[in-house]
Amino acid sequence: MDHIQFGTDGWRATLDTFTERRVRIVAQAAADYFDQQDAQTVGVGYDARESSPGFADAVVEVLSGNGLDVVVSERDCPTPVLAWTLKDRGLDGGIVITASHNPPEYNGIKFLSPDGSPAEEDVTDSLEALLAEPDLLPEADHGEVVSEPLVPEYTEHALDFGAADLEGLQVAYDAMHGSGRGVTDALLEAAGADVTSLRDELDPTFGGGSPEPTAEKLTELVDHVETSDAEIGFANDGDADRLAVVTPDRGFLDPNLLYAALYDYLLESDSGPAVRTVSTTFLIDEIATAHGEETAEVPVGFKWVAQGMEEVDALCGGEESGGFGLTSHLRNKDGVLLALVVAGAHAERPLDDRVDDIIDEYGEIHQDRISVDCPDDRKEAVLDSLDGSLPETIGGVDVTNVGTKDGFKIFLGDGSWLLVRPSGTEPKLRVYAEADSADRVADLLEDGRELVEPLV
Repeated sequence: MDHIQFGTDGWRATLDTFTERRVRIVAQAAADYFDQQDAQTVGVGYDARESSPGFADAVVEVLSGNGLDVVVSERDCPTPVLAWTLKDRGLDGGIVITASHNPPEYNGIKFLSPDGSPAEEDVTDSLEALLAEPDLLPEADHGEVVSEPLVPEYTEHALDFGAADLEGLQVAYDAMHGSGRGVTDALLEAAGADVTSLRDELDPTFGGGSPEPTAEKLTELVDHVETSDAEIGFANDGDADRLAVVTPDRGFLDPNLLYAALYDYLLESDSGPAVRTVSTTFLIDEIATAHGEETAEVPVGFKWVAQGMEEVDALCGGEESGGFGLTSHLRNKDGVLLALVVAGAHAERPLDDRVDDIIDEYGEIHQDRISVDCPDDRKEAVLDSLDGSLPETIGGVDVTNVGTKDGFKIFLGDGSWLLVRPSGTEPKLRVYAEADSADRVADLLEDGRELVEPLV
């Protein structure tokens, strides 16, 4: 049980650690937690990894064996599809077997609250405290298990919610062999778009890589948009809760700029604050201020974004890794619905033009991040070493302030910033930087590496 630890988004590990026995232990903890909440019916979903259906079966067996009725997706499905199903049907919570964007040698478990939002820290703390070997009831007392297609109801809702007319829009979609295949592309087609799909076959190895929608992994999509009639390109990660966008002029669109364009578009017809993580661009704050709105900053991890969305009654929430959510739809990130919403925005006005106007109004921003290998048991020590011993200048520029909401966010006199924080899903430290030029960002990241590596 010592190997079971919940991070920013559930428990995730390589398959030598993420075993069926441990999955059953976690499922028993979930069953006991659900019992404390007087739960009756819960949902279970899983992603496209080879091991996921078997782990999902194990979870269903333990949950039903504790007397819970279970609705399980009949095929691998996007996490947001299950999340919305919980909210729509009034289920008592849910579990998704997925390692999201991690490579195929990983798997994981995400917990969802009854309203479809990520489980908050007090819930995962309770789950850790309840870890125990399965203790099943006699078979006569087992709950009912129903396997259902969850996508059709979600699609009907998304089309009504998004209300986008995409008739004739040429779209390219890269499923990255994940659970968005046949879902995101089908949704866009149902709204009228002509969609060309890439990597849309079921491949549990994800083509030998990881289903993470970054610029480095979406070169095929970028090439397709640049050389075809496609007006915009979309990609999802492995469980389709994240979204990446490719445009004809910019190629891979920085997710920070995507969030800025999304918020700017939403404010044309609605109002409300935005929530962003500490690693997400200050452009969001600038746009909010210009519209008389506020911005709430939260730690990295969409469970914190979701919590902030509720606390400030936000219009939307987002993070620099491509996770975006609309509060009126779901307090969770949803790369499927957001593809439809962004496509609708683009159909009204090309996304490149909108981003150009934002940059003209608020100035250039560039952001990037690197990872520094760091064993999980060294992360706290490294941060302790940084506490109180940060330099007064970085790269010759004065440090003006230090934020400690999540790691150390170091603000510099030229308006740039550097963030050092521990990854919640991998044995790494993350170093982020934002500045007004790509060269300045590269220099800051190297400064961050030199600051952190000697301490690991």
